[in-house]
Amino acid sequence: MFREHFAYRETITTILADDALHIEAAKDGMIAARTGLEHYLTTDPFFQMSYGPVPASDGASESVRQMADASFEADVGPMAAVAATIGWAGVRAMRDAGASFGLIDNGGDIVLFSDRDLRVGIYAGSAPSSGKFAFIVPPQTEILGICTSSATVGPSVSFGTADSVTCFSHDPAKADAWATGLCNILTPENFDEVMKKVEGSSVFAVYAVIGEWIGRWGDLPRIVPADVRYDLITKG
Repeated sequence: MFREHFAYRETITTILADDALHIEAAKDGMIAARTGLEHYLTTDPFFQMSYGPVPASDGASESVRQMADASFEADVGPMAAVAATIGWAGVRAMRDAGASFGLIDNGGDIVLFSDRDLRVGIYAGSAPSSGKFAFIVPPQTEILGICTSSATVGPSVSFGTADSVTCFSHDPAKADAWATGLCNILTPENFDEVMKKVEGSSVFAVYAVIGEWIGRWGDLPRIVPADVRYDLITKG
């Protein structure tokens, strides 16, 4: 397996693939998506600044439209979905290049398709359970987003207190947007009530960590003990 760290402007990723050519395809896909987004932002700067949903204009790129759709479903700004959306473009390019396995981790927002079981570590900053468990993700013929937001780890803006909120969806942009939106509001006390808002959405599972408390909802993959290596976490 090939593993490569790839950074382009603010996009900082780890790419996993079975073939070096698929790594290059991922890079090309992400660069194209980011270039299209940057061009769009010159025509609609509010799209980048808003913390609430914003529609995409006629003629917007596929990635911009995906971000806009995600913002409305999760009731957040479009840029809340940017990391997974860029990763999604890279993974689609890998699949189009003939790959049967591809994974991109864009700063904790993972997009993948796979012909094998994968371990995805759970990192939640200083929470007691952080780095001790992993999801066993079964083979995925359909592209899957596993996206995490945190109020205590990383540079992303959050209005909440959660150490991590992870969302699973076959629409990676919406997994990313929901992770941000849920991280903004989740507490142990309101978890069950908030999950009612997720029902019927594109997200089919949520895993949240706030200190010693852990919340689980939906059809989560199997969770097993693991030694999560901090050096493998994608960061700037």
